[in-house]
Amino acid sequence: MIHQAVLSIESRGPGTHEITEAIAREVKRSGLKTGVVTVFCQHTSCSLVIMENADPTARRDLEAWLDRLVPENDPQFEHMLEGPDDMPSHIKMALTRTSESVPFSEGRMLLGTWQGIFLLEHRRYSHTRCVVVTVMGE
Repeated sequence: MIHQAVLSIESRGPGTHEITEAIAREVKRSGLKTGVVTVFCQHTSCSLVIMENADPTARRDLEAWLDRLVPENDPQFEHMLEGPDDMPSHIKMALTRTSESVPFSEGRMLLGTWQGIFLLEHRRYSHTRCVVVTVMGE
């Protein structure tokens, strides 16, 4: 059996935006008890990450590290059509992930105690992001 939904996520600007509960609702809505849920982001300037959800400093450190690794206004970037954060956002997406898969049992995701699923927005301004959730199992 398969259940699929597309979630609209408001990113509210750069940083991590937790979507764990929205994904958990789709797993529950599916009515499936055991299987895997796949989450896929339909964009090239944001990504998905499973990250610590207890201490926000871990996520802020990740964001700061990515900013240092891929700074804005690099004179070698050609692709600047949408501003100085355009190409850096694409590179950050390529360095991270556009999908995550999580097993579930008894209708609940088997995330670790401190794990959450986050949309990692790489653009400066808020965006509406589409995330495809596919729940497969029995």
